[in-house]
Amino acid sequence: MTHCKRGLVAGILFLAVVLTPVAAVSGPFEGGQEAFKSGDYETALSLWRPLADQGFANALQNLGIMYAWGTGVPQDYVQAHMWFNLAVSRSRPGERTYDTAAELRYAFADLMTPAQIAEAQKLARQWWKRRKREWRPLGEQAE
Repeated sequence: MTHCKRGLVAGILFLAVVLTPVAAVSGPFEGGQEAFKSGDYETALSLWRPLADQGFANALQNLGIMYAWGTGVPQDYVQAHMWFNLAVSRSRPGERTYDTAAELRYAFADLMTPAQIAEAQKLARQWWKRRKREWRPLGEQAE
């Protein structure tokens, strides 16, 4: 990855975590943002993972960010792509989460092999099948 592209992606990642709106999920999500900003990635992960399990797009996106950059978890582009796919599927075009997650998914796909992308898509489908009964309707999502 070139320095320019890496810097752009780093800036997007930071802004996505810090500026993600929190209207529908103020407690744990906001706590995760504060923990992330202060470098307590374990707490951020522990607060966002249950929200991701419920299908909250912002939490799904932030897990993708953590895996994309290896922040608090091992860097894993396959996992990052999977989480970004799920975030896109749980948001609507034009929403900040949708746009950011889609942009990040494409940016990191450029760094992956076709086999890695296929694996990420397979993992997202498997995750969706396991979790969709627990997910809240899209109308209950934070924008």
